[in-house]
Amino acid sequence: MAKTDVYLASKPRYEILDGLRGVAALMVVIFHLFETYSKGPAFQIVNHGYLAVDFFFVLSGFVVGYAYDDRWDRMSTWGFFKRRLTRLHPMVIAGTLVGAALFFFAGTAFPKTLQVEGWKFALCLVMGLFVIPCGNGLDIRGWGELNSFNGPQWTLTLEYIGNILYAFIFRHLPKAALAVLCVVCAFFTLDLTMGWNVFGLLEAPHYNVIGGWALTPDQIYIAFTRLLYPFLCGLLISRILPAHRTESNPSGSPIHLKGGFWWCSLVIIVLLAMPCIGGKQGVPDGLYQALCILVLFPLIVLTGAGSVTKGARSTAVCRWLGHISYPIYITHYPLMYMQMNWVAEHQDAPLWQHVAVSAGIVLMSIIVAYGLFKAYDEPVREWLKDHWLHRKKAA
Repeated sequence: MAKTDVYLASKPRYEILDGLRGVAALMVVIFHLFETYSKGPAFQIVNHGYLAVDFFFVLSGFVVGYAYDDRWDRMSTWGFFKRRLTRLHPMVIAGTLVGAALFFFAGTAFPKTLQVEGWKFALCLVMGLFVIPCGNGLDIRGWGELNSFNGPQWTLTLEYIGNILYAFIFRHLPKAALAVLCVVCAFFTLDLTMGWNVFGLLEAPHYNVIGGWALTPDQIYIAFTRLLYPFLCGLLISRILPAHRTESNPSGSPIHLKGGFWWCSLVIIVLLAMPCIGGKQGVPDGLYQALCILVLFPLIVLTGAGSVTKGARSTAVCRWLGHISYPIYITHYPLMYMQMNWVAEHQDAPLWQHVAVSAGIVLMSIIVAYGLFKAYDEPVREWLKDHWLHRKKAA
């Protein structure tokens, strides 16, 4: 029987890691809400919320390695891509369509949206649905995003690239080679956060990892830097743990905490909300970001993988957060464009109205995410599993 004839059921999930993904996704929503009012990165409340993206890539590398490393004797490369598309792409489509539906409701904050030609709108929509990056010539919002309908989709572009690299290169590498690559890619992270700019790709030292959402040399460098170390580190962790599994430690992780989900959630919230170190973008804050990406996020994944949820409440919270984590991340930003527009039109509104609008955006983001998960994402993925992934056995 050919490898592609075998359907591989999903492995047991790390529920704590699912829950932590949801916590980080909610922090992204809050980060973006405050970003509308920020004078710049140094003044941003929930200052390091953008680091959630780097945390997601550590999780992604770990989950991909855990789910697929030992299945290549029963799975073709195309079979792997089919599984990843089934998992990721329905919500990519949903996020793009939600963004397109709300595109013209932010004309004050983004005047370029009211001047777009119909053919550009249609072309960008098709490209967004297929995760094809748009260059500056197709920037119909004016922010230089790869997808003008849904800014965060740039991270899904990188997610797909990470999966392609895994399928063709990374899965073949031994642990020692992955470790060497991690060290090399850690240098790229330090090049950004320490302001070295060794390759001269940045106009000025950054002292941060902010960026990755445009098709310019500096943004492409930032994007791949943000992808490679976290993804490779997560993959390496997934390779190391099986060798240390025992009957008393089935995960193989050396770190396991009682109430691990709650402690890890608290740490994530603190790390992402931490004020700018030193009060400005410089070496101290860059060192903090490097510490988070290179050390703390991998440790959180190790702790989440090694701990277990005890009690129905913790398990239910982790599952619910896991359910909304990807949908809320990939669909919330079109609502943020509208929030930016409301702020631009009502700058003199009383504080309570700004608070009410922001709270409403959070609530609506959760409702939209959970609604899409239950009514669209879950049934569509089940349909794809039944009609695309399953192969009829030979009679």
